[in-house]
Amino acid sequence: MQKTHHLSETAFQLDGKMPLKQAIPLGLQHVLAMFVGNLTPLLIITSACGLAGGEFAGLQLHLLQNAMLVAGLVTLVQLFSIGPVGGRVPIIMGTSSGFIGVFNSVAATMGGGVLAYGAIMGASIIGGLFEGVLGFFLKPLRKYFPPVVTGTVVMSIGLSLISVGINSFGGGNSAKDFGSMENLLLAVFVLVMILLFKHGFKGFASSSAILLGIICGYLAAFIMGFVLPTTGVTAEGVEYTKAWVLNWSKVADAAWFEIPRLLPVKPVFDLRAIVPVLIMFVVTAVETVGDISGVMEGGLGREATDKELSGGVICDGLGSSFAALFGVLPNTSFSQNVGLVAMTKVVNRFALATGAVFLILCGLCPKLGALVSIMPQSVLGGAAVMMFSSIVISGIQLITKEPLSARNLSIVSVALGVGYGMGANSGILAQAPQAVQLIFGGSGIVPAAMVAILLNILLSRENAAEKVGQ
Repeated sequence: MQKTHHLSETAFQLDGKMPLKQAIPLGLQHVLAMFVGNLTPLLIITSACGLAGGEFAGLQLHLLQNAMLVAGLVTLVQLFSIGPVGGRVPIIMGTSSGFIGVFNSVAATMGGGVLAYGAIMGASIIGGLFEGVLGFFLKPLRKYFPPVVTGTVVMSIGLSLISVGINSFGGGNSAKDFGSMENLLLAVFVLVMILLFKHGFKGFASSSAILLGIICGYLAAFIMGFVLPTTGVTAEGVEYTKAWVLNWSKVADAAWFEIPRLLPVKPVFDLRAIVPVLIMFVVTAVETVGDISGVMEGGLGREATDKELSGGVICDGLGSSFAALFGVLPNTSFSQNVGLVAMTKVVNRFALATGAVFLILCGLCPKLGALVSIMPQSVLGGAAVMMFSSIVISGIQLITKEPLSARNLSIVSVALGVGYGMGANSGILAQAPQAVQLIFGGSGIVPAAMVAILLNILLSRENAAEKVGQ
């Protein structure tokens, strides 16, 4: 990327204070990229536990508010560290979607309700502490995570997110007008505007292409509301509001200031929840190693250090335990933002910190959060498909840091083919034991990571047909 004109040189450096007028929009586009993803897991799990409406509607709103506050606070710790906690890396933290499959199963096993959600919080507290301890011992374990393994994990993360981006591109697969021409054209418009700003301008406008494209999407949706029908009718004759319509009443109804609640749900410690969640935290640690490796490779063109990886995983774990105290699901590194860093090369921690501060303000000022939350899914999708593909490219860059020997080729091929393929098409595990379905069926990332780690241990370099350096 050409670092010229109005964008400060420090934007492409980890340290150094940028001009605030540049840092704020660069940080804000990170918030816009992850805002919906930060809230969606809570919406899914509270619904699975039966806490989405009725007498629990107020509780759900408090949990969503807390999710924004916690994401901002944990991100600041990840960016600047408190002792050994935090990798001082350009990573945005948020509510993890990787736990959705396990938490859904826990909710079903325990019959839902506040008790099941409390068990999820209790398991998250213990699992987060476990991952934090794992982070302290990451240096001796790092030999199990060479570039071929972390690169494969990063690739599987990107591949799994592309389908999420395409779902948003069509307006969100739960929308009654999913795939409509209005949603598709709005998403294409946002994508075209991002490409225009990215490659038609230099400096600040180029690096802020995602934010500018999303703002253009807001404006387009606003204009569409005046010239196009905002409602449709289903085949059953039920009228609905189209997914691209901006819900300004949600902003008007939101409060200006509200103090988040500590322990809105009492933690419950139940082995039925703790055991599967502990396994997921191990996988999450591997995913975080992959995210940090991807962001350092994609943003700075170098491998992450032991200290960065260890601090990042510790923050991942302790941040998840901290989140559970506020009734929020585990907080982990957000792969969406890894793609954004890889695409823009903006790695300045101060710029990302302004986004974290905005998240905290959203947690304290629900009206700000509502303004971002009304973003149409198709607007997000127009940006997401490009960002998520960038994660795949970062994974390829990691894998090819070493010559692609027969050994490395086998690891990548089997991990992506069998591991990721099995997780991405979980129907193949329908006859497997429930424990196997819990671990491998929720996401292609989990089996791909485990297969890559296992093959890296079993396929010794000495027995490889081709050796690096031969």
